[in-house]
Amino acid sequence: MLDRIALLLVIIGAVNWGLIGIFQFDLVASIFGGQAATISRVIYTLVGAAGLWCTTLLFRDRVAVKD
Repeated sequence: MLDRIALLLVIIGAVNWGLIGIFQFDLVASIFGGQAATISRVIYTLVGAAGLWCTTLLFRDRVAVKD
């Protein structure tokens, strides 16, 4: 479950960075009151932590589970 939440946060971060790169529009900042707003900083921090967590997915050995 934690992997899925982390992946969702990484996707949100990727979409936000894509919007910044293409349109110079920060969606998180616009929704939550600017880049310096506390909630925006919390979201940026969570996205960063999720990115670090998702790097562990690269190094895990997974066994396929058959249904």
